[in-house]
Amino acid sequence: MKVTFSSDSISQIKADNVVIFVPEFEKPADARLNQLDQASRGVLTRMAEAGEFTGAEGQVAVVSAPDGYEAARVICVGLGEKKKVDADTYRRAAGTVSRFKGLTRYTTAAFHFGDVDDAAVYQAVIEGYLLGSFKLLDYKSGDDGVSDVSLKDLVFAVENRRLLKRLEKAIEIGRVIAEGQLLVRTLALTPGNFLTPQKMARKSQDLAKKTDGLTCTVLDEKEIAREKMGALISVGQGSANPPRFVVLKYEGGRAKQKPVVLVGKGVTFDSGGISLKQSLGMQEMKGDMTGSAVVLASLITAARLKLPLNVVGLMPMAENMPSSKATRPGDIVTSRKGLTIEVINTDAEGRLILADALDYANEFDPQAVIDVATLTGGALYVLGYSGAPIMGNNPTLMDRLRSAAEATAERVWEMPIWDDFRDLMKSDIADLKNSGGKPAPTMTAGAFLENFTGDWPWAHVDIAYVDIEPSGRPYLPKGVTGIGLRLFVSVLQNWRKR
Repeated sequence: MKVTFSSDSISQIKADNVVIFVPEFEKPADARLNQLDQASRGVLTRMAEAGEFTGAEGQVAVVSAPDGYEAARVICVGLGEKKKVDADTYRRAAGTVSRFKGLTRYTTAAFHFGDVDDAAVYQAVIEGYLLGSFKLLDYKSGDDGVSDVSLKDLVFAVENRRLLKRLEKAIEIGRVIAEGQLLVRTLALTPGNFLTPQKMARKSQDLAKKTDGLTCTVLDEKEIAREKMGALISVGQGSANPPRFVVLKYEGGRAKQKPVVLVGKGVTFDSGGISLKQSLGMQEMKGDMTGSAVVLASLITAARLKLPLNVVGLMPMAENMPSSKATRPGDIVTSRKGLTIEVINTDAEGRLILADALDYANEFDPQAVIDVATLTGGALYVLGYSGAPIMGNNPTLMDRLRSAAEATAERVWEMPIWDDFRDLMKSDIADLKNSGGKPAPTMTAGAFLENFTGDWPWAHVDIAYVDIEPSGRPYLPKGVTGIGLRLFVSVLQNWRKR
């Protein structure tokens, strides 16, 4: 989709549709609404009196052929109560209109913001539009595999030309970030037979080659064995598709600047192994590599935005399958750190591959490490689909995540790692066990991972269940969300500001 800019007034914009964003009102009072109401001989007044359109959030109304307008139609999108409007309100509104056929069946459209000059709003609108309009058609055939969206040209109307350069930059940033989140969605929706550990590793290499400033190294099963990553090996040994370990590097900072390391769980399909999952819903386990997709897309986005810091991405990749070679419950494996782990539950595999990756992070002398994973089913009972539990060992790093969550509306909430949880992860016959049973499974997982961190700030983000939207929201259509990408990019964007 082509994005351009115009300084024309709302009535002079030449497009099939002009979209205006409207706070809730009783009577059309502001200049744009008054102008449109007069040009349509009181249509907005009549719609407001009938309750058909009052600017409530989620409402959409079309005014056709207003007098004196170059555009054939004006589409009004409700923002809701004015005092509650923020950047995410605009993001939601853009997501709503992105699926409105009265817009998408035409080829050109313009977004008009009136006197709004907040760059965050312009960034949010392009994000909301691109995220809300996402459909994966790669595996459809015939006409079903062809998009029914005709919109090709999108104009952002900025009447104050002095603001154009700043707002143009904000829109480009929003576009790059949205494309990063769409990459996460695309990878997480890719079937396991199309995205084995080897194929995900090759995909990472291909994308790195296309991204200036990004490099990618892949460790195969022999190199993984030489690194003594026994926990990662144990997860992947039941599959005919061997594990991989992907290392991404973006060097946008000073030569001697310590990197921020991002670690993402990459289980390309999780059957549960010998501790087999229930068949109902197992098809969603192709998305158990979403953490690695978030890390990959975050590195690509950081490089495209030319962020001024060094970032390393670590992606342990495995397929967790049952077979005669699979790890059994009761087996003991030795991690890269040398700690022995009693495997209580082979379906608690994500923490095993993260353990070796967290220890490997020491190779980069990091200034901080953040891991992200669809880790625990227990996350559903902590925050539901509404936010991601986070844990860690450093208040400043927790504050960074909270600030990023506030800025992006990708909500997080800090959970404790108490000694009670640490005790549950102790084994009678090994150093640790990989499952503490039913009590507080999200927090005990964090207590387990803590054993593999080095002398650096660390945070753990559990995106299980926020990675899936069960019913559909304005810019989060039903299905895979890609949540985590905007959170991480915001953390990286603001890293030097503290």
